[in-house]
Amino acid sequence: MHYRAMTAPLLRDGPEQTPLTADVVMRYHLSWKHRDLDAVMALYHPQVRYHDYFQNRVLDYVQLRDYVRVCLPHHAGEDIVHSDRIRVDGCKAFIQYEVTVQGGEGLVTFQSSEVITVSDGLICQVNEYATLVRETVASCGNRQARPATSRLGLSPRQLSTMAQDLEQYFQRRRPYLDPELDLQRVASESGYSRNQISYLLNQVLGQSFYRYVNQARLQHLLGQLEADSSGARIDALAFAAGFNSLSAFYKCFRERTGLSPKAYLKQKQPT
Repeated sequence: MHYRAMTAPLLRDGPEQTPLTADVVMRYHLSWKHRDLDAVMALYHPQVRYHDYFQNRVLDYVQLRDYVRVCLPHHAGEDIVHSDRIRVDGCKAFIQYEVTVQGGEGLVTFQSSEVITVSDGLICQVNEYATLVRETVASCGNRQARPATSRLGLSPRQLSTMAQDLEQYFQRRRPYLDPELDLQRVASESGYSRNQISYLLNQVLGQSFYRYVNQARLQHLLGQLEADSSGARIDALAFAAGFNSLSAFYKCFRERTGLSPKAYLKQKQPT
């Protein structure tokens, strides 16, 4: 057992601590650069407090191992690039870097920063922040990297996982078929908080909850139309897909296809 785990670190500060802090944080930086999980963990104090402000929680040493493991780049195209020199003042240091990881539809890049506090040669506190700066969608066609300006408190890997979890939940459970579906239910059933889902949709994916749900409903309906091209039951199919009003359905349909349902069906009819 590590005896340091029994007591909280004794925080010392002042100019004399600057070179000691710089040494620890440089080793921390190199451990991340080399994707060395054990080396990163060795630099955390057993009583470390890792602040994740987006989820309003503090991770302890035991929880941090899995957190760091999933945040380390593993796949092709993923990378960590430090974008500024390490700044040190007494027992505190500031690191800024770009992290590129696989998202749900391609690579996403975050401008991230950490405020690190060092005591007795180990890291006893980290405050983590991140900003999504670009997303590259990997698919055929003319897709461009698009800017995003949302400020995030969620790690890049967590955000990617969260988006994938939401997509898989909609595909597997098809909750959109319920016309009474609300944000709280989606959050509860997908394993996240209401604020997290709302933030992901509004600030990262750039759409409201109801637009996201209606797009899923429309995708379901279009699949039904492919199976039944007669078009005689399109209003009934809209209600069966979860739309609770025809006006909402017609608006969503036109936004997606550029046509009214009637014109769309006519276009699909054999000539």
